[in-house]
Amino acid sequence: MAPSDFSDNDTFIPTVDKEVELLEIELLLEGVHRLYGYDFRNYALPSLRRRIWHQVHAEHVLTISGLQEKVLHDRYAFERLVYSLSIPVTEMFRDPPLFKVFREKVVPILRTYPYIRIWHAGCSTGEEVYSTAIILHEEGLYEKSRIYATDMNARSLQLAKEGIFGIQKMKQYTKNYLEAGGTRSFSDYYSARYNSVIFNPFLRKNMIFAEHNLATDRSFNEFNVIFCRNVMIYFDDELRNRVHSLFHESLSHFGVLVLGAKESIHFTDYSDSYEPLDRVEKIYRKIK
Repeated sequence: MAPSDFSDNDTFIPTVDKEVELLEIELLLEGVHRLYGYDFRNYALPSLRRRIWHQVHAEHVLTISGLQEKVLHDRYAFERLVYSLSIPVTEMFRDPPLFKVFREKVVPILRTYPYIRIWHAGCSTGEEVYSTAIILHEEGLYEKSRIYATDMNARSLQLAKEGIFGIQKMKQYTKNYLEAGGTRSFSDYYSARYNSVIFNPFLRKNMIFAEHNLATDRSFNEFNVIFCRNVMIYFDDELRNRVHSLFHESLSHFGVLVLGAKESIHFTDYSDSYEPLDRVEKIYRKIK
């Protein structure tokens, strides 16, 4: 069962000593950080706890300590844990009003630039990266754009690079595309093969996929737009501030930060560094 196939509330959590459980979680995360370099130590505890217990059951062990032993001695068990904890849930044109606002309010700003750099941070399996490429193509901007798509999850990144998605999703994706202001037939952008579709290669030609961990890695370029949606809701305040510092450093002056309705810059150290382009969809422009 993939992480997208279960709800946090569906995970059975046995009755355990809370102090012991917290110690086990801390030791698991510390071990993962020290051995593999992946840092989940500042993820919000309630969701993290449920997903760790889900993985305990998935690995057929009895305790979090048992999961730790398996993860530290089995690279594949570690990769399965990362896949679970990194929550790869997305879709094409997810939350269509946001992409409609992006087309109407951000694209006119991008027209003024000679070259456009966009970063999708925490891109998961890439559906929203392809969505952005389609908008830029329809607005005549893709040829002068470069989209950097990063995630800490190597498995998700490989799926994103391939641009292959389940055909059963296309009905919903087409609906999202039209609601987001799409101007063509969505089927023009992909070819159907058996139970899957593959997106046209021209959409990938200006994409760069790379592993990047928001919890530990530094800025690697200057960007005109940064997308980071439904990622920081799983972080605690310390890590959220750290990531906002990274984004602030990475955005050009008047660069645009796209968070989406579930996120906010309020109560961070950078709340006064931006002005809203759209308050509902939480799209901001850097002003200082």
